[in-house]
Amino acid sequence: METGVHAVLWDMDGTLVDTEPYWFRAETELCAAYGIPWSDKQASALVGNALPTSAAVLRDAGVGLDVRAIIDMLLESVIEQVRQAVPWRPGARELLAEVRGAGIPCAMVTMSEQRLASEIVDLLPAETFEFLVTGDMVGRGKPDPEPYRIAVENLRAIRGDLSLDRIVAIEDSLPGLASATAAGVVTIGVPNMVSLPDGPGHIVWSTLEGRGVAHLTELVGAH
Repeated sequence: METGVHAVLWDMDGTLVDTEPYWFRAETELCAAYGIPWSDKQASALVGNALPTSAAVLRDAGVGLDVRAIIDMLLESVIEQVRQAVPWRPGARELLAEVRGAGIPCAMVTMSEQRLASEIVDLLPAETFEFLVTGDMVGRGKPDPEPYRIAVENLRAIRGDLSLDRIVAIEDSLPGLASATAAGVVTIGVPNMVSLPDGPGHIVWSTLEGRGVAHLTELVGAH
């Protein structure tokens, strides 16, 4: 099926699955163990950031652990919550299935580490994603463009010389939008826990529900 869309790059937390409340809970419980109050506003400010960045904020707030230990504790909490229930975002799995059914390659680009990403990927049909780019695979996380640049390089190694203006990224956070747009791909923002402004370099959709390959095709055509 010829669509004009060369590939779709998917963020995970907040875009494919609504795990941001799980992160909020993990952060709140970790802070509480050190007698530190932690608000939703503070948690929202960390949405989409690289885990070392978020962990450093928690350490500076008073969590008495090093950055690696903080990351490990947060990941363990979120993984445990995911194993109890996976909150898929509206329309995300349906769009993902339609994209794959059209033969369009997909990759995941997430700041979560591979062990959490694998929990989600294992619940999807085999070979849904060509590969994962996770936070523990990059030197500079979102909002730096490195994660999306790595994804594009990997796709080109597998699929040939794909055009940036026909590769679509789907994100829910400001750091994610910044990363994807700086990498030069067509970027869609789908707000979840934080509002996303309209702006140059990206388009905002209120939801993925009801969206399909035709909408992505229209987007890259207009771009």
